[in-house]
Amino acid sequence: MKLINIGFGNMVSASRIIAIVSPESAPIKRIIQETREAKLLIDATYGRRSRAVIITDSGHIILSAIQPETIANRLVSKSDEDELEDEEIDDE
Repeated sequence: MKLINIGFGNMVSASRIIAIVSPESAPIKRIIQETREAKLLIDATYGRRSRAVIITDSGHIILSAIQPETIANRLVSKSDEDELEDEEIDDE
């Protein structure tokens, strides 16, 4: 299982992430409110401003204080590292 750091030592399973979006638009704000009411919202901002909204395949929404681009870069770089490790194993 690959874990992605979403800030303040919090980790999310990379395989469960569907989308990473900005919380600025009205539809995303509506999704956050509906998820909060359904008790499926995970707030990992530690009281800071939400900068990224992570949508998971289980219907949970995770709020992070880190920019969506930063989380996406961590996700991509983690995938690249895993591919390199797989190639090294294949070479042996």
